[in-house]
Amino acid sequence: MEFKKIIEEKSDKAWKIYIPNLSIDCVVFGFQDASLKVLVTKIKENNFWALPGGYVLKTENINDAANRILKQRTGAENIYLQQFKVFSDLNRSESFFEEFDNTIWNKQRFLSIGFYALVDYSQVNLVVDDISDACEWKSIEELPQLMMDHRSIFDKALITLRKQLNYKPIGYNLLPEKFTMPELQKLYEIILGKKLNRGNFFRKMLRYDILIKLDESRKGGAHKSPDLYKFDTEKYEMALKEGFSEGW
Repeated sequence: MEFKKIIEEKSDKAWKIYIPNLSIDCVVFGFQDASLKVLVTKIKENNFWALPGGYVLKTENINDAANRILKQRTGAENIYLQQFKVFSDLNRSESFFEEFDNTIWNKQRFLSIGFYALVDYSQVNLVVDDISDACEWKSIEELPQLMMDHRSIFDKALITLRKQLNYKPIGYNLLPEKFTMPELQKLYEIILGKKLNRGNFFRKMLRYDILIKLDESRKGGAHKSPDLYKFDTEKYEMALKEGFSEGW
């Protein structure tokens, strides 16, 4: 079914079940092959891509809505979600739906609550919905053209993630259960957009006291097998709440 027809058919139901003029857009970060990636969907009959998003049911809380939207798109549960900004500029969505009748739900003015999410890449099963042709991970350095103000939403999410990296731990939701110190450092470098001194990084992470060194090492490769670590869940959760006294 063509994109315009699908939107028109969904509109009547949307007016009945969703809170008017309120939407959610999610910037979903995943880490794979030493690359930070973002989840995007390709809109039917369009060259534009979009961040995963949706609307808030009249019967649910904002955070519940964000979790529902991401579970439908990724199949993942217990996702780390952080609300970071409300996007409220005029004509955010109206121009994209300019060929539609003014009564269409999607053409109304929406204030969008931005969330960023951190997920384990390996635990995600991408779902293509009926208004999309594709749902894919894209490197943050190679994002395609995004619809409406979704590029601005992504940019703000990345800036927020970088700021929070200065006083909160990041990695539990992005890395596998067991990881090496170089893998953790690479994740920090990609998010911060700069190189970090290996020795300083190692010492600082140990001072944070959120890692458990395992009696295992990563096998394979020409060099010395690096030690494996995992996060101390209890201390990690405490650091999320209380933060660190020093940053990067």
